Amino acid sequence: MAIRPDTLPTDPAALTEMVLALDAENETLRVAMQTFKDMIFGKRSERLAALVAEQLALELGDLETDVTPPAAANDDAAAAKPPGKPLRKKARRNIGALPKHLPRCEHVLEPEATACPCCQGQLHKIGEDVSEVLDIIPAILRVLRTVRPKYGCRRCTDGVIQAKVLPRLIESGMASTALVSHVVVSKFAWYLPLYRQVQILAGQGVHLDRATLAGWVKRAAWWLRSLYALQLRTIQTAPRLFCDETPMPVLDPGRHRPRICQFWAHAMDDRPWGGPSPPAVAYVFADGRGTAEIARQLMGFSGILQVDGYAAYKALARDHGGAIQLAFCLAHARRKFVEVYKTTQSPFAREVIERLQAVYAIEAEIRGSSAEQRLATRGTRSAPLMEALRTCLTAMVGQLFSQSKLAEAINYALNHWDGLTLFLRDGRVEVDSNTVERSMRPIAMGRRNSLFSGSEGGAESWAILASLVNTAKLHELDPQAYLTDVLERIVSGRTKSHQLHELLAWNWKAARRHTPQAAA
Repeated sequence: MAIRPDTLPTDPAALTEMVLALDAENETLRVAMQTFKDMIFGKRSERLAALVAEQLALELGDLETDVTPPAAANDDAAAAKPPGKPLRKKARRNIGALPKHLPRCEHVLEPEATACPCCQGQLHKIGEDVSEVLDIIPAILRVLRTVRPKYGCRRCTDGVIQAKVLPRLIESGMASTALVSHVVVSKFAWYLPLYRQVQILAGQGVHLDRATLAGWVKRAAWWLRSLYALQLRTIQTAPRLFCDETPMPVLDPGRHRPRICQFWAHAMDDRPWGGPSPPAVAYVFADGRGTAEIARQLMGFSGILQVDGYAAYKALARDHGGAIQLAFCLAHARRKFVEVYKTTQSPFAREVIERLQAVYAIEAEIRGSSAEQRLATRGTRSAPLMEALRTCLTAMVGQLFSQSKLAEAINYALNHWDGLTLFLRDGRVEVDSNTVERSMRPIAMGRRNSLFSGSEGGAESWAILASLVNTAKLHELDPQAYLTDVLERIVSGRTKSHQLHELLAWNWKAARRHTPQAAA
């Protein structure tokens, strides 16, 4: 859109904002033009470098910027600092006490002689100095031999007795349940791709093919599919649900590049206000990210859906005729002003960020309070701040060039205002959707290390196992111990299908807490 004299604002502050926005846009265009020149007229190596960089941007998407950094998934921490000042987390150092639950291995250092150097009498112990250091025993591979003796009667010919074969995770396989769990946890909890695990095993003299480990992962997902489905249903029946999506490249035979599919995340967490829903996340693999897909996943859901401003969620709410109420993310609105401030140093953008910073400071104070207390505090302290912010945004947007980045940020906030301020009318609602964005980080980390999923079946296994493992991490459980025990209970038949709810991470943790043997 061309700029004409009659459309220019008369306010000097608005003119300043327009000039800064246009300057930032010119800089972006200049860099893009230089990149295209290098691709066309540069040396062959330079053209290749530019092409590779552009191709990586197309294929990897938001691997490194949109989802993976913790700052982008947790803006409430960033809100505690004014823009322009670098964030520095407070150091957390363990100077003294080591965890008491760890076993102690004592090494007593006695002096060379216990006779008095003066009178040669026998010395007696008057005290001791104790120091502790954290030690580690590296993982040890071993072979479990199962022996089933046969007993027969010397007098009879049909009296042979032998114990029955115990069910195994992989029939006639070479891997124990613990080893399969270790491979699964290493990949989906600690983001270690299978080819690296193959190299680690080779270093200990065990040479396996990557396809073998992939088969183990697929089999574990098969056993856990029912538990995953139960966890997903439990999350979706909560009255308040977080939802988000992220790309997942999947190899497609016959194509030169991976096909971009989607991972949807459904999460719940009532800890900020002491509600009944425990923290949990379930990932759903899907081909697309359209309205039809999210409608299929949330069929029958009614309640509050905490999301970003993606159009599919808005269409979903319209189609359900008021059964779904959208609570939009204040961190996403704030992030747009942060981007404007970073590129243009806009004073108005800085003012908006500081106003939102005050709202986040109030949220930090009331985190952990009941829903009623949160609602009362928000009504007296946060509501006036948000109303003043709306007045400020409305007054400024009419003076700006409609296509400027600042105008876009203001319009985004005003167009989503009802959902952005739902937290002022319901004490259960969070001010942002960082709960689910933090749950997306493990997917992005694993995707960055693995680059893609080998097949749609592999992506479905990824969704199943990552859901269970990362929910266990949300409850501060050892995912290795949790997954091994769950698999052993399911495979052995000790836990029946109608008892699967006992294996959900929060119920499993509660049961172990109240079991004396487990506590010991």
